[in-house]
Amino acid sequence: MRIDRMEVYYVVFPLIYPWRTAYGADPDVHTILVRLQSGNKSGWGETTPLYAPCYSPESSVGVYHTIREYFAPQIVGEDFPTARHIQERLKHFKGNYFSKAGIENAWWLLKAHMEEKPLHQLLGGTRKAVESGTAHGIKENLDMLMGAIQKGIDDGYKRTKLKFAKGWGLEMLKPVRANFPRHTFHIDCNSSFTLDDLPMFKEVDKLGLAMIEQPLPYDDLIEHAKLQAQMQTPICLDESIKSVRDMRLAVELKSCRYVNIKPPRVGGLQASVDIHNLAKENGIPAWVGGMLESSLGKGVNVELATLDNFVYPNDIGPSSRGIKEDITEPKLEFPGKEKIFKPSTVPGIPFLPSPAKLEKFTRHKFVLEK
Repeated sequence: MRIDRMEVYYVVFPLIYPWRTAYGADPDVHTILVRLQSGNKSGWGETTPLYAPCYSPESSVGVYHTIREYFAPQIVGEDFPTARHIQERLKHFKGNYFSKAGIENAWWLLKAHMEEKPLHQLLGGTRKAVESGTAHGIKENLDMLMGAIQKGIDDGYKRTKLKFAKGWGLEMLKPVRANFPRHTFHIDCNSSFTLDDLPMFKEVDKLGLAMIEQPLPYDDLIEHAKLQAQMQTPICLDESIKSVRDMRLAVELKSCRYVNIKPPRVGGLQASVDIHNLAKENGIPAWVGGMLESSLGKGVNVELATLDNFVYPNDIGPSSRGIKEDITEPKLEFPGKEKIFKPSTVPGIPFLPSPAKLEKFTRHKFVLEK
């Protein structure tokens, strides 16, 4: 498949309310869209590292620059029969997984359009429905959080993720568990603690959580293994798994008992499938996480989540749950009352950028054609 043209968009659009975590607040989505064209066919990819390099060392500005300056000249005008050929072409560039994912995910959707198949069929997905969980960032007070949790339960969500940070830790979690003793919760620490916090985690261990997501530094595997060895509650790795190699080492070290897979974080869909398969082979269940994507990125995540080892409700939510004005037509929403999504029935996915919204929200655009 020869890549004739690449378009790269830096897009900013608003959230309904800021997304607050241990590393700060994001009032807007800063995302990078990539469009690849081969002949008269095209495919879109999205990669969303966040505005600032707080979740990972990458940022939206950095990803836009990296694709424009370094990656696009390596891709446009060349032939890539498989996604692994994309990986091979870019492997001499160290890290920059979000940047690589924007291009590779666009390749997958281009491939899907050329073969006229839904994306999940190319990925090997078999599930007919993808279950969604809900998540709550740091709220202004406990009353707001309790109300939000109750609404989620009333709406039919079977599990709830809670952001967990210094100042919003046990003082939040213990009342939540007391009020909702039978509901499934897990906490997401976003790398904000160390092994010095073991006494606190021992208290968390008593609260019957489904898992503790990324409690220790974003680049650590060894200390997570030490923590897991002292905990009954499963550790789930997120930021620490950036590649298939990271997953292999986590298995060897016994660093986790769950893994959260986000295609942009690991360099694209091919690595996501490979990590999923490696986790499955070693008895580690997985789920698909989410960044602050538009419905384009969310739709890709739904297709990935049809693989059979994604057994925990995923961090894939409808557009209306957090986005004030999405950039795609149509937008991703639940097809019925149940908190599930259905995989695509059209080539690729149905959630493509609206030209009018793209023009409204694009801050920078780059085009390379050969």
